[in-house]
Amino acid sequence: MHIETLKIFCDLVDLQSFSLAAERNFITQSAVSQQIRALEDKFKRRLLERVRGRREIKLTPSGEVFYRESRNVLAAYDQLNENLRGLVGKIGGTVKVATVYSVGLHEMPAKVGEFMFKFPAAKIDLEYSRTTKVVRDVLNGTVELGVIAFPEARRGLTIVQMPAHRLVVICPPGHKFAKRSQIKTADLNGMDFVLFERDTPTRKATDRILKSHGVEVKKVAEFDNIETIKRAVQVGFGLAILPEPAVEEEKRNGYLAVVRLAEKEWTRPVGIIYRTDRNLSLAAKKFVQLLEAQ
Repeated sequence: MHIETLKIFCDLVDLQSFSLAAERNFITQSAVSQQIRALEDKFKRRLLERVRGRREIKLTPSGEVFYRESRNVLAAYDQLNENLRGLVGKIGGTVKVATVYSVGLHEMPAKVGEFMFKFPAAKIDLEYSRTTKVVRDVLNGTVELGVIAFPEARRGLTIVQMPAHRLVVICPPGHKFAKRSQIKTADLNGMDFVLFERDTPTRKATDRILKSHGVEVKKVAEFDNIETIKRAVQVGFGLAILPEPAVEEEKRNGYLAVVRLAEKEWTRPVGIIYRTDRNLSLAAKKFVQLLEAQ
């Protein structure tokens, strides 16, 4: 039995998909199935429940034990490699990072590029997802690090704060606010708005701040994608409140006007999260240090 077989089994359970597990390990779906059958034959235990007509990957009681202990073996193997690299001062390996789109698309590429330049033997495996899935993937060990906006304290998670960014109002270049350098929250009362969906942290923060100022806006549309929100504002749906780094290119190209809000609470904290009980690889520690630096 090879260490790669344990990884395929854990990836299958984590991803809940034979096709995704195959893609992650650069093999076919048939090969994944064969590896699982080989494990069950070797240990003479059924590890997965087979439910006809359902795609859910469900562990048997034996499978739960096997998954937990396989995770421990993989972690020990990673630590072994890390310790050996540390003997020669080499920073290498792959750091699996999950991040939300609004941070990952606009703030991570430059940091990843800087990291790869400094540590060419290391690799950042970056995934984009919603906040709830990023947190879940960090907790179940699918990824080593998560990067999210408005991180909330949670048992079992360590949070390292990154530099916060301003939340700004964006509008079409011809809007009455476009030429202003700053507006007050009260100026937004009654305005048409394109908003994030209700369950996103930025939307929750926006609603909270608007309510604290007694301001009500008219919801024209809701989207979960920051790029879609920008395009909707650009064609005249209404205003939106977004993190400033996410709109710098549109401002520079003249596609959107960006207006700062006067009140200090219009900021978006960003944090790196990882499991408190996990010993981060040396590469992951270096990446965290780079992300938290100004």
